[in-house]
Amino acid sequence: MQTTQWEEEFREYVQARGPALLRTAHQLTGHPLDAEDLLQNALTKTYLAWDRIQDRGALDGYVRRAMVNINISQWRRRKLQEYPSDELPEAASDGEVSGDGHELLEQALDRLPARMRAAIVLRYYEDMTEPEIARTLGISLGTVKSTVSRAMAKLRADLGMRPPQPQP
Repeated sequence: MQTTQWEEEFREYVQARGPALLRTAHQLTGHPLDAEDLLQNALTKTYLAWDRIQDRGALDGYVRRAMVNINISQWRRRKLQEYPSDELPEAASDGEVSGDGHELLEQALDRLPARMRAAIVLRYYEDMTEPEIARTLGISLGTVKSTVSRAMAKLRADLGMRPPQPQP
């Protein structure tokens, strides 16, 4: 079976950008296997739309947007399956956490809601501007700013850090 030119372009794109996109997927999901599934689903959507994507320079944005949408959809489906209970589960043991600050940050990111995690990942890991994040997530600029601010406050509190002090 002979591959077409666009199939070859897609294969080259995945080989070149796959590792970076996988890192983004891992930041969105917090779990390596979930990240692989998320990226595979996003790349499947990209493959199906490949002939309609005119601006090849916007491919990363297209795939990231697909990952965010898929991740949020999965999160919403899981959330509907959670029900309140009269009994609280047993508290996790306060065992010593091994690893460095990076691991602690990863764990704190995992505890953020999906939209907050997505905003933080796009802002600080993908180095996107607030307007770019607004376009990617399909939300207003003000929502991006408040979401990132609230997420940073949660991360600081979770990691036991003091909020930044205003400069005189």
